[in-house]
Amino acid sequence: MMPFTVLSSGAVTSAAHRSRRPRTAGVAATLTLLVGLAAVGGCTPGRDDAPEAAGSSTGAGSAGPAAPSGAAPDASAVPVGSSAHTIEVDQRQRTYRLYRPGSADLGAPVPLVVMLHGAAGTGEQAEQAYGWTGQADRDGFVVAFPDGVQRAWAAGPGCCGAPAREGVDDVRFVTELVDRIGTQLPVDPARTYVTGISNGGLLAYRLACDTSIFAAVGAVATTLTGQCPDPAPVSVLHIHGQQDKTMPYGGGPGRRDNGGTGRNPVRIDGPPTPELAARWRGVDRCAKPTTTTDGPVTRTTATCPDGRAVELVTIADAGHQWPGGRPNPPRAQQLLNLDPPSTALNATETIWRFFHDHPKPAGG
Repeated sequence: MMPFTVLSSGAVTSAAHRSRRPRTAGVAATLTLLVGLAAVGGCTPGRDDAPEAAGSSTGAGSAGPAAPSGAAPDASAVPVGSSAHTIEVDQRQRTYRLYRPGSADLGAPVPLVVMLHGAAGTGEQAEQAYGWTGQADRDGFVVAFPDGVQRAWAAGPGCCGAPAREGVDDVRFVTELVDRIGTQLPVDPARTYVTGISNGGLLAYRLACDTSIFAAVGAVATTLTGQCPDPAPVSVLHIHGQQDKTMPYGGGPGRRDNGGTGRNPVRIDGPPTPELAARWRGVDRCAKPTTTTDGPVTRTTATCPDGRAVELVTIADAGHQWPGGRPNPPRAQQLLNLDPPSTALNATETIWRFFHDHPKPAGG
């Protein structure tokens, strides 16, 4: 494994964060700031052809009934469709939405995707905005949409908003959330994935650095800062627009944004995106990458041992947004420095295809 450190400057400073869950192979880091907002400012678009919400369930990580080791998952608390859930982590009630499509065959292990919203977003907003429920309906996987504390994620010291100020451990939250879902549904550990945009993408990389529970990471409009000294091999797909001014494609400090609360502006300073992809290729010991261009979309792809891959998708005319997502309300776009979604590709379809093709190798 090839260690690497991405130094942070400006308003965000980062240090290594070790998950409290035992790590079996390595450490992965993710930092994400802002995400395109489709459910902010009074706009509440419906999910893409998804069934109506089917109730809610509540549980606590410390008090809720956990399945004994080796026990079969109990799906009774997870209705078909979208449901709201609560888990207690570090004496704080954390919330998330869980989408179980009717097409999921619970007679066999099913894939799980964890979708992390950006700053100022919510799990419900991400569920509505990016098309993951429709993709899950078509392909039979489960999707979790966690909520950050006050609409932001702690992705390293200084980032971001209330979670950073209050010392929230979001790596632990996501780790325990995945464990919890595994007691309710037959989740396949070899096909458990994480994706996120902006602040959510930062957390996705942090999870890649600090845990080894995910087979692949899908990072959108984000970067990595801080230390990632011993990352486990993991497949990585990074999608980024060259016109992104919040987390610049060319690296360096981006424009200052609200960090999820408006009271603690942050500026993220990361490496050039191609350099970040190259560092993950080093971690995964990949072959020399190949590059193809189709219109505004350039793909730089490397194959790696054990069936892994690292792919960078560059969109020439895209900014800080989720390609193929729902358009942002004009007021939210203005207030939060959001860019309109690119139509050059559908990020959700692209990420799922990558996830589908890159499960964890046997024993890894």
